Amino acid sequence: MLEIKNVSKSYSLSQRLRGKQALQQVDLSFKPGEIVGLFGENGAGKTTLMKCILGFLRYDGSITLDNAPITHNNIERLSFATSEHSFFPTLSAEAHRQFYKEHFPQFIDKRFTGLMEFFELPMHKPLHSFSTGQKNQFEVILALCQGADYILMDEPFAGNDVFNREDFYKVLLGILEPHETILLSTHLIEEVSNFISRAVLIRQGQIVGDVLASELEDRSTSLMDYIKQTYHYSADRVSRALDDITGGEE
Repeated sequence: MLEIKNVSKSYSLSQRLRGKQALQQVDLSFKPGEIVGLFGENGAGKTTLMKCILGFLRYDGSITLDNAPITHNNIERLSFATSEHSFFPTLSAEAHRQFYKEHFPQFIDKRFTGLMEFFELPMHKPLHSFSTGQKNQFEVILALCQGADYILMDEPFAGNDVFNREDFYKVLLGILEPHETILLSTHLIEEVSNFISRAVLIRQGQIVGDVLASELEDRSTSLMDYIKQTYHYSADRVSRALDDITGGEE
């Protein structure tokens, strides 16, 4: 189990200003086999939370994996896919495959080959020659094939058309093993509503919602409606803004 206890993170804006509180006493746990959607506005703390889990950022609190701190001894049980890209742009997909096989004993070679063929990605061209969508697909493929138990994805589908995204959701559901957990940060709420098993909502660095998809189904509530209710979204916000801008003129 991946456990996050009382985690806070501040960014120092300057010596004269108080630091920005990016995360505030976050408590979460993720069990094997979950597909968790992490939702929130821009700047809510989604990426910061993922980077704290991976040890990219210092933080207050504790993050453990099966009761052990995350160090070089167990970091290979976590993988990360980000639209910022973490691959070697001058190397080919085949070179990445060999690198991962050498450094990650649990690398899933059959899955890698199958996903590369499914998305029709070239094996022998340098990654910098890929389109943005292809780069993002390849980033996700690497994360899924590393052999990690917990796979973190931060807006992984940027640059991909709706058909590729839909295909990917279906493929992902078909290949995941019972011990593999997905933590997916995305703004594509309606697209992933039938894909995730749990939704976690973050706002201004705090967890404001955490619900199972099955609970929403029992309530006959859509994921989008749940998010709007939790965020107290005002349906007449746009019309009021237009009235202010136009002075109520028709």
